[in-house]
Order: sequence, then C-alpha cells, then structure tokens
Amino acid sequence: MKIDEQKLSAIPGLVRGEEVGVDEVLARCAAVTQADYTYADFYREFCTVQGFIECPPRDVFDYLADIHSLSEWTYSTRDFEPTELPDVYQGVDTLGVDTKIFAKVVANPEALTVDYHCAWDQGSDLWMIYLMRVIPAELVLNRPGSVVLWTNCKHPNYTENPYPETAPQARAGWVGDMWGIFGPGHDIELANLKTILEYRHANQLPVGPHLLG
Repeated sequence: MKIDEQKLSAIPGLVRGEEVGVDEVLARCAAVTQADYTYADFYREFCTVQGFIECPPRDVFDYLADIHSLSEWTYSTRDFEPTELPDVYQGVDTLGVDTKIFAKVVANPEALTVDYHCAWDQGSDLWMIYLMRVIPAELVLNRPGSVVLWTNCKHPNYTENPYPETAPQARAGWVGDMWGIFGPGHDIELANLKTILEYRHANQLPVGPHLLG
C-alpha cells in the first residue's frame, strides 16, 4: 500500500529520500558529527546504558522482575518490604541519609520489559521511572545471551523535590543532584547485574535473588 506523499509534503521539516538526496543527508550527518563528545552531549534529558549478559533472556527478565533483586545488583537500594499501597514496596536508599525509597515493578513477560516506578520519601507519586528491556542476543548479536537496555528520562522533579515535607531532616541533598552522574553510575550497576547473572548461570545456580529466610 502506497502512502499519501502529498499529505506528507505539507508537514514542514521532514527529511525523507523523496525530498532530500543521499549526498545532502550525508553532508548533514557529517556536519553535526564531532571528533570528541562531552558527557553532557550524551546525557541531557535522557540517560541510556546498555550491555550484554551471558545468561538466557527469560532468566534475566525473571531476575529483574523480582523487586528483591534490586538489593543485590543496585549500588544502594536495599531491604524492600510490602506497604499498604497496592504492589508498592518500601526500602532504603543509602545514597541519601535516612532515605526511604518506594518502588513498584511493572513487568511484561511477552515483551521482556521491566519498569521500576520509584520515588524517594513517599510512595503515592512514583515519578522516578527506570525503563529496562531484555533482548535475546540471538536476534541482535547472533549469539546466546541477553542484551539489556536501561533508560531514564529527566523528569522535572529531578530538578526540584516536589515533596520537601516528606524529606528527612538529616538529608541535605536530593536525588536529582546526581543526574549528572547517572550514566557512569548506572554503568556500575549494570556491571553488577552482569556479574551476578553470569556467575550464577555459569555455575548452574538459581539466578535468585538469594534471600535470607
């Protein structure tokens, strides 16, 4: 089925092969390509990290979809317990003094997506969302294992705490103060995820999380 080119042509600013030649589009790409990039060039409103894990996709998904796995592979979130709010758990985040973190897992086993809806200090507005996708490496790298993509979007609440009345008195900072290091910080945590899953998979251990009774 052909599309209506006339209606598309009425939309200003499109770059399509029908209107812009290959030489011109290559020149445009070259014009915005730099020899060196700063951290800020990559992490503005969005922060994405990615990596390969030598572990089957379904095992990676099942591990991520368990809220207690966060206590193993993240740098600072620990000790999640259920709250009276539906599907919302409360834990601690040692990045902030006396800081509670609330989290809800939204997982889709068919799409192999796991989203963590989180917030510091209160659990009614889970505005801080970590978007994770597990991709079978057979599809994209032609080898067994998993590719994990992890994206954060810079919600306006990162700039200013919308619930200052819920913040502990002993804490001076705010989670948004660390936006500038989300990329390398998440790289460290993704390396933890890779290390845990690859170790357990290679040693034929249950992927976990491994909980105390």
